[in-house]
Amino acid sequence: MTLLTDLGFQWDRSAVPQDVATHSIKRVTFRFHRMLPEFVWDASVLEGNPFTFPEVKTLLDGVTVGGRKISDQEQVLNLAESSKYLLALVRDQRFSLDKTTFCDLHRIVARNEALEWGMFRGEGEETRYTPDIGLGEFGRHTPLPTLPGAPELNRVFAVGTRALNEQISNPFERGCAFFLFGALQQFFFDGNKRTSRFMMNGVLMSNGIDAISVPAQRAAEFNEKMVRFYLSKDATEMMAFLVECHPGE
Repeated sequence: MTLLTDLGFQWDRSAVPQDVATHSIKRVTFRFHRMLPEFVWDASVLEGNPFTFPEVKTLLDGVTVGGRKISDQEQVLNLAESSKYLLALVRDQRFSLDKTTFCDLHRIVARNEALEWGMFRGEGEETRYTPDIGLGEFGRHTPLPTLPGAPELNRVFAVGTRALNEQISNPFERGCAFFLFGALQQFFFDGNKRTSRFMMNGVLMSNGIDAISVPAQRAAEFNEKMVRFYLSKDATEMMAFLVECHPGE
């Protein structure tokens, strides 16, 4: 079996650095905690959320921001709560690249936003609707169909995570690959990229590697490269982009 078969995409593995700086888990989680407002704001901008960075900081300090939609506010608060939950998992050495962790994070990330949250498409009440991703002038990316009980999604997830754990020893590469795996396969009705980036950062921090945040000012570039990834199923460009976004200290 190949990574293309197991994950649904491939990349030039020689282009991924093997010598990413590692630190203690205490150090990388401290940095993540200290940078939490930036991480939350960056993630919200990728979702088209209009909250400014000062407004995000104000909201995280427990003060409401006037003139903003309740849904936008809740998205920011969900991102903050998800970040804190991930921090606790990593600090307590309870993070795992598995379905339970993935769904637990999604339950917070997409609460009151996705059609259903905390379960794969088809495992809840909705068993027919299959969401797709708009690619602008290039059409749409349609993932595996939603089926009762999500048998194929569960199979793909099991095969993919096994491949990641057994075939990719470099935790930086494994974490980035999981993000793209989750983004491509669309295991949930919504919130796939956000939740998959949390999983990526869980892998990184659990291995003493600083978390990655896609800077808000690079949101357009991120979206353009993701469109090309969905079309080509070649992750080389996105892997290089994530390397550039890594603080590399």
